[in-house]
Parts: sequence; C-alpha cells; structure tokens
Amino acid sequence: MCLACEEADLYLRWQLLHQIAKGEMPTGYTEDDLRAMDLPLPSEVELIDEPDGTQTLRRKVSAPQPNAFACDSPDE
Repeated sequence: MCLACEEADLYLRWQLLHQIAKGEMPTGYTEDDLRAMDLPLPSEVELIDEPDGTQTLRRKVSAPQPNAFACDSPDE
C-alpha cells in the first residue's frame, strides 16, 4: 500500500472512531464490518472529557457477569 493510500485508510478509521465515540453506528457499515476492521461497536466505548479539556476514547468496563455454574453435589 502506498503512503497516500495508507494515510487515507487511517483517516477513514479516525472518522469511523469519531462517529462510534458519539454513540452512532457509521452509515453503510455493519457490526461485522467494524469487527473485521478491528474497531469497537458504539456500545463498547465511551468518550471521556479530561480535566485539561481534551477528550479520550476508552473501552467501557462491563460489570462482571455472575457465574451461572452451581454445584449440586452434597458435601462430604
């Protein structure tokens, strides 16, 4: 890939991340397209306003899922 094509690809990815950070699904893209490009889905990231005025994109930390496994064996 030439340098101009690589720069255009990076700019496209930046635009997509900007839309995703706003919580919007990019027009013309599916979840599978974003996964193939190794980009997060809008529900997986959040835009954080830093004290210095900058904005940071971070993955959302989900609450741990409860363990569905339960042991039925009697204690010995």
